[in-house]
Amino acid sequence: MSMSAASDEHTTRTKGTTGQMAGGDPRLDRLVHRLPPRVGDTVTYLLKPSSRWVRIPSGALLVVGGVLSILPVLGIWMLPLGLALLAEDVPALRSSRSKVFDWIERRKPQWLEPSASKNDQS
Repeated sequence: MSMSAASDEHTTRTKGTTGQMAGGDPRLDRLVHRLPPRVGDTVTYLLKPSSRWVRIPSGALLVVGGVLSILPVLGIWMLPLGLALLAEDVPALRSSRSKVFDWIERRKPQWLEPSASKNDQS
């Protein structure tokens, strides 16, 4: 069995009860689960291992859009989303993402709680 197949099998087994696993961090999964359904589905797709060739350009474009946030339509919200997507493939960003999640757990734990609207729909 190849490394990729073993990784996919591990991800499939560790999905849990929600039926999805955004990246490899359960905290990221909880944040994605709070997004509106259409956006959450898109981010979940981008975080799949098989979506790497879509994820890297999407993350780079979001970072550029965040840097150009002074222009209409683009916004600073694009920067952290782009960095989070790129963190799946860049180990240096992955450790920074983990530190951000640690900060969120300490300072904003309500961000990691399930949203009421999603619980009503399930």
